[in-house]
Amino acid sequence: MNITIYKNFPYQILFLLCIVVSLFANYELTFAVWSLTLLITIKRKYSFTIIQYNAIFLSILLIAIVSTFFNKTTAFLFIRDFTYLVKPILGLLVGYQLCRFSSKLALKVLVYTGLAISIIHLIMLLFAVIEFRTLSVNLLRDRGGYFSDYEIYILIILIFYKDFKLEISKNQRLFLIATIGLSSFLYLARTNLIQFVILYVGLKGYLTFNKRSLKVILSIVLAAIIGYAAIVYINPKREGRGIQAFLYKIKIAPKEAFKTRIDKDDWKDFNDNYRSFENIIAVNQVSANGNRAILFGEGLGSTLNLGRKVWTNDHEYVQYIPIVHNGYMTVFLKSGILGVLFLLTFLVVLFRQKKSDIDNVQTINYLLIGSSVFLIVSNWVFLGLYLKLDNKSIIIGFLVALREVMIREHNSQKRIKNEY
Repeated sequence: MNITIYKNFPYQILFLLCIVVSLFANYELTFAVWSLTLLITIKRKYSFTIIQYNAIFLSILLIAIVSTFFNKTTAFLFIRDFTYLVKPILGLLVGYQLCRFSSKLALKVLVYTGLAISIIHLIMLLFAVIEFRTLSVNLLRDRGGYFSDYEIYILIILIFYKDFKLEISKNQRLFLIATIGLSSFLYLARTNLIQFVILYVGLKGYLTFNKRSLKVILSIVLAAIIGYAAIVYINPKREGRGIQAFLYKIKIAPKEAFKTRIDKDDWKDFNDNYRSFENIIAVNQVSANGNRAILFGEGLGSTLNLGRKVWTNDHEYVQYIPIVHNGYMTVFLKSGILGVLFLLTFLVVLFRQKKSDIDNVQTINYLLIGSSVFLIVSNWVFLGLYLKLDNKSIIIGFLVALREVMIREHNSQKRIKNEY
């Protein structure tokens, strides 16, 4: 019996592996898989766009390295922080290098990878429910994961399949939307809800500002205010179960990451506003170390002293932490205000996509524009591209390469038509 393995099949497996491994709480394994993938998929040529994106994150890393010489650290802490700050560079390059397909196949690789991780997620939840016989929100999130940005991207691609020119049957599309949609919902993640709205608005073209887009955005903001007012009126409790626990998380969201005063002796206030507590500690600690630290950070190996031990998602008590939930504050700690300015520069550059007359290319542009807007939120609450569980950097790198593939295909078809 003859078994045929197509030359692009290994890249499909590597892409699936790189996405799946990032969902598990083992950053060492993720870093190893991504690094190995990077080494075995190196391309001969790279576009200016991907070089530009990586140069920005490389600048943040270099500032942190230079700042390290002015502070005491250990080899272990230095290497650990180096792997954290190099992660966006690694992800962008891995995603870019793994897109070795036609645009039609590349889109299907994206979609069916999303199906695979959604099935894995649903199976994990099923086993958790069978074992504990409860539908507790905390249990579902602890056992199944706290979010999945990747699945939201795939939902958007499936909804706008015509714009992407995704060739898929109606029944397949409905099955994929139902499966991935259910999995996405069961994360009960506020950031994923925000991500979906932002990307949907972006794909509609409403993030490129004009009178029409301004009206749409204002309508969405008004609807959000009304919806939030309704949740406040319902007044869900922190000890509530099921959907009430999720609504409680939404109710406290506006102050959770922005509160400036926290009663550390009140466990409810401390737990509900822990992100703000981290931000306050970061600003105070870096500022206390003088202007050099404010401008250039404390370098690789620096940690925040929380003043007490706290229980983390890694299931351990820690007092000194190398990173915080807020990506801007993490970069501020390592690379100072200059590093934060570079991070903001990346968001601006990612947002400023050149308009294309090629329909599916412009759709990719809209998705990248939406990604930049979402990263403003993601950096504030979940470390953005620096999060250990994050795979958005791979998605962005893949999309940049996919856009280049689409342009080459369009130009090739145009050249063939002209010849005839």
